[in-house]
Amino acid sequence: MKFARVTGTVAALALTFGFAACGNGGGSAGPAAPVATDEDITLTFTWWGNDDRAERYERSIDLFEEEYPNITVQTQFQAWEDYWTARATEAAGSSLPDVLQMDASYVRQYGATGQLAELDGQLGVNLDVGSVDDSALASGQVEGTTYAVPASLNTQSLMYNAKLLEELGVEPPAEGYGWDDLVAWLAEVAEAGAAHDPQVYPINDMTGNNPWFLQWLLQQGKTPFTADGEIAFTKEDVQAWADLWAPLREAEAFFPAERGAQLSPDTGLTAGELVAEANWDTLMPNRVAEIGSDDMELLPIPTGDDGKKLYWHSGVMLSASAHSAHPDAAAAFIDFMINDPRVGEIFGTSKGVPATDAQKGAMKIEKGSPDERLLAYESAQAEEITEDALVPVKGQGEIDAEMTRLAEEMQYGNITDTEFVDQWYAYAQDTISAD
Repeated sequence: MKFARVTGTVAALALTFGFAACGNGGGSAGPAAPVATDEDITLTFTWWGNDDRAERYERSIDLFEEEYPNITVQTQFQAWEDYWTARATEAAGSSLPDVLQMDASYVRQYGATGQLAELDGQLGVNLDVGSVDDSALASGQVEGTTYAVPASLNTQSLMYNAKLLEELGVEPPAEGYGWDDLVAWLAEVAEAGAAHDPQVYPINDMTGNNPWFLQWLLQQGKTPFTADGEIAFTKEDVQAWADLWAPLREAEAFFPAERGAQLSPDTGLTAGELVAEANWDTLMPNRVAEIGSDDMELLPIPTGDDGKKLYWHSGVMLSASAHSAHPDAAAAFIDFMINDPRVGEIFGTSKGVPATDAQKGAMKIEKGSPDERLLAYESAQAEEITEDALVPVKGQGEIDAEMTRLAEEMQYGNITDTEFVDQWYAYAQDTISAD
């Protein structure tokens, strides 16, 4: 099995030419059939992640190649930003890898433009998704066609450092807290943290947190996106979101962008200057490792006037190239990666809680560990899931990043909140309408 790590522009060019030969010219591969065992097959597979994820994938691929001795898997991986740069270059030449790690923010961008294989014909032949939650499967579907399959699931959460919060003499939010309760609690933490040495802040600027904005929209009874990939929220909705956090911005209660830049690559959490983070729940064990103590706890997002309205998010998804010369083998590889219990044991929760029962059951979880708390949290949240996973608009990844960037510009005083709303809403509309 060949393995190489490449990054940046060189990676994009190398992958473009290196994988081009794997395509079949974009023609239809025909009906799905069981994977051939009488021919040598080479699959290319790429993902984003670090060395730890690479080592786990390599061990899993070794098992796959033992089960399919006629298939060789060649691998590549990059950091998140370099990964999508490389994929964009490949897509321009219709030469995506046979199998690739996919994110929900990019499913429409690559699926609706003919770059990803339609996997529905593989279901029940080479690919079993029977134990994947139906509402989670929706995140990999565009207009009823499946382009990506969840390998792991998570939800949005409020993570907080319980020990640091105790030092400040502040209690965590009460069960069933609402959005106004959250704003009041964050203000209380900021007031208590001002006298701490070093000064402690409650959370990063929430104005630029797009996943929480989408969750908040659902709780206002609003659907963020239309079925055909348009934005369904209005500029007034964005202004209402900015207004929600205005008291904290005006009080300079959010963790300062300048301080974040000074600490990089460390964070306010690792420096003991930040109490909470609004993010995907499966990041909690990582944060425990980063701060060096088992003090991170999880709370669900606030409850809105229209209830919680939670949905599963696919932390990591897998897709196949529409131009792969080996669509059946690609589907079998995806099946192995999401279903084989040994793969579940190898990865644990490192890329999220497994999406299938077989892999969940195979994990070895230490009693009292962050992983055990994470699984208990997700089990409790599963009873609260009421919505299908969102299928974002084209360019959602870039739209998310621009919202964060403009929120930082607002923190630096370079733009007003009105300019933030105008500029981000215009950027989002321009991005989804671009050819």
